[in-house]
Order: sequence, then C-alpha cells, then structure tokens
Amino acid sequence: MSTLRKLLEEKGFQRIKLKYTSTNHFELVAKINKIKGNFILDTGASSTCVGFDSVEHFKLVATDSAVRAAGAGANNMLTQIAEKTILEVGSWKMKKLDLVLFDLRHVNEALVNHKAEKVHGIIGADILKKGRAVIDYKNKALYLK
Repeated sequence: MSTLRKLLEEKGFQRIKLKYTSTNHFELVAKINKIKGNFILDTGASSTCVGFDSVEHFKLVATDSAVRAAGAGANNMLTQIAEKTILEVGSWKMKKLDLVLFDLRHVNEALVNHKAEKVHGIIGADILKKGRAVIDYKNKALYLK
C-alpha cells in the first residue's frame, strides 16, 4: 500500500513542511516577491492576507480598498490591496496574486500571549483552492499542485 506522500508526489504535488504551534495552528514559511515570511495556514480565511506592518518587509505597493475584512475577534476592518504579487510556498509558485492587507495586530497579540511567534500573514482558501491543497495533519505537511 502506498503512502499519501508517495501518491501525491507521483501526481505532481509539491510537499511543504508545516509547523504545529502552541496555539493549535499550522505555520509555514512562504515568500512574497522573493522575501521570506511566516504565515498561518487558515482554511477558514477566504483570502491570503498580509499585515499592514509587513508591507515594507515584502516591498508591496498598497492601494486602498472598499472591501472590509472580518475575522476572529475583529469586524469591519479597513483593508488595502497589493496587486500582482508573486507568492512562493516551497517550490509552488503563484504569479499575479492580489493580496489583502489589513491590521494583524490582534492576531499577533494573541500569538505572543500564547508564546507563539508573530506572523507576517495568513495563507487562505484562495491559495489552497488554486493549489488543489491537501493537508496531511498527521505528518504536518501541505501539498500543492
């Protein structure tokens, strides 16, 4: 019997290691515009997001957006958009990605309060859908195609 890893890799999926945190989240390293950052993997987030405080880190060009964001513990948050960015997760790449930018302070405060590392952003369902994601919870891995 073959393993999930072998099956998915034979079908062209790229394996990305995940880190399980003290807050019961999976975190991963990804690159935006070739610059590394730490991200939470969030299957409930509709869009991939970056915090306002990471705009300079990733050399993003932000423009105002009429869309309001909502998330755990926060509603009606102002957002901006960074258009046509490049996202790399392991060897998987997506070009021309429009990122949602918003205030992630409440997320990072909660992480720090639980002795977890701050994150630059959130990998959301837009990437998971585009990459035909499979999450292997037992072996702490994300597969994207």
